[in-house]
Amino acid sequence: MYTVLIMDVLKLDKLLIRDCIIIFAVLLTSFTDIFRDTKIKPESTPSVHAKQNNGSIHVDTNPESISVLVNNLHKLPENYSPSELIYADIPFVFQEKTEKQKMRKEAAEAINQLFTEARTQGIYLLGVSGYRSHSTQTVLFSNYVSKDGYDKARTYSALPGTSEHETGLAIDVTGGDGRCPAEDCFGETKEAIWLEEHAAEYGFYSISKGQRSYYWL
Repeated sequence: MYTVLIMDVLKLDKLLIRDCIIIFAVLLTSFTDIFRDTKIKPESTPSVHAKQNNGSIHVDTNPESISVLVNNLHKLPENYSPSELIYADIPFVFQEKTEKQKMRKEAAEAINQLFTEARTQGIYLLGVSGYRSHSTQTVLFSNYVSKDGYDKARTYSALPGTSEHETGLAIDVTGGDGRCPAEDCFGETKEAIWLEEHAAEYGFYSISKGQRSYYWL
């Protein structure tokens, strides 16, 4: 009798232990789920592309590329200076040696070929402004802001870092008489008409309404 009673008690204890383990497991699972749902999640890491943007302006990551895109939505890295700048072997509206006579080697060679071919067809051209450093563009734009205000300056001058001239691949040109340098009136001349028809043959494309600024691509 006592043996049977002891065995029954042991069976009861095993059942209680099993039930307690099951209940504990259920509680532990529920607590884990609640903690996971209420835990503060870390903020997502900004993409590399987002880090390369300053407001709505994208910063070019490969400014040395010949096909680099520079405009009011795509800017060069801060204080970027192109490599292999050389003096373009063409006549300019001024005689003194300045950075404005320089261009990237590939563009300088192309503009020389363009000027040479133009002369054979009776078209005489002069360079006005080639390469422009970041510091020069900064001073230039600041002067325009002081003169006309920021909003007005933005309509005719590029923010530092967004000027094609800073790549060393762009140049302003005018006719051989030196009139209308970097002015829209050049667009009505025979020289501008010739450039419109032939500049692309040498890799240059107009980037101004008056057909005076050309970008080598």
